[in-house]
Amino acid sequence: MGFSGASPRQVVLGRTVIHCPRTLTAMPADLHAHARAAAHPAAAPCPGCATGTLADRPDATVVRHHRTVAKAHAPGTDPGALRRRLAVAAALPEILLPPLDPAPAVLDGRQVTCWPLGLPVDPQDPDAAPWEDAATLTARLHRTPPPPGLPAMRGPEKAALAVARLTTEAPHHRAVPVLLRAWASLPPWARAEEPAPPELGTALCHGDLHLGQLVRHPAPYGPWRLIDVDDLGVGVPAWDLARPASWYACGLLPAGEWRRFLRAYRTARGPALPAEGDPWPVLDVPARALTVQTASRFVTKAALAGRPLDEGEEALVDACDRMTAPRTGVL
Repeated sequence: MGFSGASPRQVVLGRTVIHCPRTLTAMPADLHAHARAAAHPAAAPCPGCATGTLADRPDATVVRHHRTVAKAHAPGTDPGALRRRLAVAAALPEILLPPLDPAPAVLDGRQVTCWPLGLPVDPQDPDAAPWEDAATLTARLHRTPPPPGLPAMRGPEKAALAVARLTTEAPHHRAVPVLLRAWASLPPWARAEEPAPPELGTALCHGDLHLGQLVRHPAPYGPWRLIDVDDLGVGVPAWDLARPASWYACGLLPAGEWRRFLRAYRTARGPALPAEGDPWPVLDVPARALTVQTASRFVTKAALAGRPLDEGEEALVDACDRMTAPRTGVL
């Protein structure tokens, strides 16, 4: 999800594809060839299929060939953990987009998986954002017993990585002291420094839930499914609700859309929240952690690009500043 050059509404609904110099290396070309082979097994001729690079980031490169998508996962991805996560997606096709092959390939030292093409959320049509579908799929995922041996959900770990990158790559940015104070105010489990307390519950979690993680399959009119299993695992289910909660608290998500999401999750008997009443005692810590994570990511990007923070990014930094001020409400 991206903030750069976006209005607050586009922040919540859009996804930024980041192209970096690696697009000039062998990886995208090799990945395109891999996608082509997956799209045309048995060496069938290609009839001029639609192709393209959907994303090229340090943590993932994603390309398309016709109705097949190939993804090169982050360098250093644990192949055993990825296989267990893929097995969950294959076993839950009514919730998660299933992989075309549950066994990843290895390409240029990277783990590579192939998926059917889906239609993502349209950032230009905010009124059509599938908040109810996102909440219902998340509740159904949370109600599914996690299989034995599944790794931990990577949400807190990714938040800690975002803060570490901030301090390494943008240490002199004016927002850094604010974000580090907010980060230090969180309990150790939310900073990935120790396991979460048992009373917070455990469930099968997505680990990185936002509207960019939904696609219609089959495209373009099929049902919505969750995508991206890289952070899937066992963890505190409230973490999956924390990004929309954070956006709402930062003023980036209108109250009506937040209520739609919340109502749908509770209607689907999601276990992260009580059936009624104030959700913030459960959501407060995860929402704060996601606010710091998101702010850290975009402050780092702005600093590396040598540009000022935009409206959405300033809203995140301001929310982090409020986290260590006397309490007057959420965030």
